[in-house]
Amino acid sequence: MQSTTSLAIRCGLLYDGTAAPPRRNATLLIERGRIARIVNNDEKIGADRTLEAAAVTPGLINAHCHLEMSGEPDLGVFVLMTPIQRTLVSAENARKALHAGVTTVRDLGGADSNAIELRDAVAKGTHPGPTIIPAGRALCMTGGHGHFIGRETDGPWDARKAVREQRKAGADCIKLIATGGVLTKGAVPGLDQLTEEEMRAAIVEASTHGMRVAAHAIGTSGIKNALRAGVNSIEHGHLLDDEAIAIFMERGTYLVPTIAAVTCIFEHAHDGKQPDFVVRKATELYDAMRRNIGRAYRAGVMIAGGSDAGTPYNYHENYAYEVELMSTILDMTPNQALSAATKIAGELLGVDAGVLEADRPADLLLLDGNLETDTLALRTPRVVIQGGAIAIER
Repeated sequence: MQSTTSLAIRCGLLYDGTAAPPRRNATLLIERGRIARIVNNDEKIGADRTLEAAAVTPGLINAHCHLEMSGEPDLGVFVLMTPIQRTLVSAENARKALHAGVTTVRDLGGADSNAIELRDAVAKGTHPGPTIIPAGRALCMTGGHGHFIGRETDGPWDARKAVREQRKAGADCIKLIATGGVLTKGAVPGLDQLTEEEMRAAIVEASTHGMRVAAHAIGTSGIKNALRAGVNSIEHGHLLDDEAIAIFMERGTYLVPTIAAVTCIFEHAHDGKQPDFVVRKATELYDAMRRNIGRAYRAGVMIAGGSDAGTPYNYHENYAYEVELMSTILDMTPNQALSAATKIAGELLGVDAGVLEADRPADLLLLDGNLETDTLALRTPRVVIQGGAIAIER
């Protein structure tokens, strides 16, 4: 990365991540990796270097990704990779994500400790990549969804032990598997897997150590089990019902809908490269996903951006597509969708990034277009700045 002592960013429109109307003709002064102040363009400020852009946004936050996976149509390719191959793939996907404007990710499960090791390398500055919040291995029932990369768990005390194991390995958060899923053969998305009792035990243990908990939950009953157990976020949530929405609202739980995950599989359903069981399950969920997530958003459920990047055709460098889908499918304004993928995702993860204001991290994107007139502007940021340093400049 290119670093300077101070950097001034002059922009026509400043989107601060809060979904408030963009500020016009503003200049951000960056010092020592953080935003020092924001002033009008006509105010003179001294800086080592000045950049200009049509629009500036916070760096994107992907609250659900899998760095070990690269969007292969058939997950069998990933299963057969060696640990060293997965390490190389994780490092490359982290670089691609950062260059596409993703400055923070939550990695929600992998077969090895790659995301944990990569988190430390990025923090030390020895490898390019977003800030990484890793979950380690996902906790699943024996033979459950993701068992080939998860920590199979049976019973409340084993669930607590599994949390301790992930913490020992260096995980920052925990992921639970509450229902079946699309990518595991034989796992039915609508059926429960970990029980409410098992999940509650894991959450109590995780909370003791200050770790937040996400639950993969697609089926209606499993969603409500995870909500009642006390998770911080539901991942996917495609078959939620009115009762689930009421529990979301009562508890203030976040929903990470991963719209791109099902959409990308559905859009490539006829290419012949995906397993039949994957196409069948995603096709069965597609309409329900669009309908139910929209209902949840209109009811006031807090939506945080996360794409499940790494799943079929769902590439780490294409997170902007999730933002676009939140706008078109959920009827968010582009600015509201941006906020879901910045401020709200940051709140879910417990990080200071996601909002552009004084004394926040200088993670931001310089765009050639603006979100009001160019819905694709986020796809190719001209400059990506992470921690006050220029990660890429096109």
